[in-house]
Amino acid sequence: MRPFRFGVNAPLDDPATWARTCHTIEEEGFDLLLCPDHLGAPSPFAFLAAAARETTRLRLGTYVLNNEFWNPALLAREAATVDVVSGGRLELGLGAGHMKSEFDDAGIPWRPHAERVARLERSLAELDTRLREGGQEPAPVQRPRPPFLVGGHGPATLDLAARWGDTVAFSGLTQRRDAEPGQFTLAGSAQTLERVERVRAATDGRSPEFSVLLQAVKVTDDVESTAAELVEFFGAEAVPEGEPLWENPYVLLGTPEEMARALRERRERFGFTHVVTHAPFRADLARVIPLLREQG
Repeated sequence: MRPFRFGVNAPLDDPATWARTCHTIEEEGFDLLLCPDHLGAPSPFAFLAAAARETTRLRLGTYVLNNEFWNPALLAREAATVDVVSGGRLELGLGAGHMKSEFDDAGIPWRPHAERVARLERSLAELDTRLREGGQEPAPVQRPRPPFLVGGHGPATLDLAARWGDTVAFSGLTQRRDAEPGQFTLAGSAQTLERVERVRAATDGRSPEFSVLLQAVKVTDDVESTAAELVEFFGAEAVPEGEPLWENPYVLLGTPEEMARALRERRERFGFTHVVTHAPFRADLARVIPLLREQG
């Protein structure tokens, strides 16, 4: 069974405070510092290159790049450069893109989901070629290439992740039908297990790492009250019925000891060992990390 790795999808904040943010994330015991890819936010690669100068142990990654924003040849150059600057610590995460408003803002066509997934596969194939020996100057440090993380939740994206991902990232989010793009529903345990089994069956003998994106992490001794607050925050229409929120695989609630136990159970059930959360929940997840380091 794989050991846990913990990551934080970090805020791309003021450059004056970024160094301190990087140091703190490393000191708190996280394994990965990850950067999102959204218009209206700074360039992920610029901030990852700066993080490389401020850290020594952290793996550095994108979580996840919108493939439609990138030309594979130019993306290979960016990825290889950060891998060199960091001494071989890059993990390259990609997805098909889901925020239509950003496509509109950038003047990029909003293609059907199936077409975006097919384009993502073509990009992964080209990146695989370019980042291997002899395919890219500057050449990345890691061999045969920096690892790929492919993220999503829909069956087509996860089938693609099973073929290409060194890490398969389960976001747990499904676009709500008859809602504006960007309006999501959180998956429950049953659907997540179905998705996990689908990926396992499609990996063709490979054993990729499985990543879970925790949408909320809260240290509390009253999980019911905290869960009620989160339902109000997310919106009742976004939360699956028939399962307490504290049992949802994309939410982590309880005392640090209870949360450590829940993560071990989810590792056993779903295979989740690459555990990521958003910056606002970093401090709560950091309280769980030492318990899992001690207990395995």
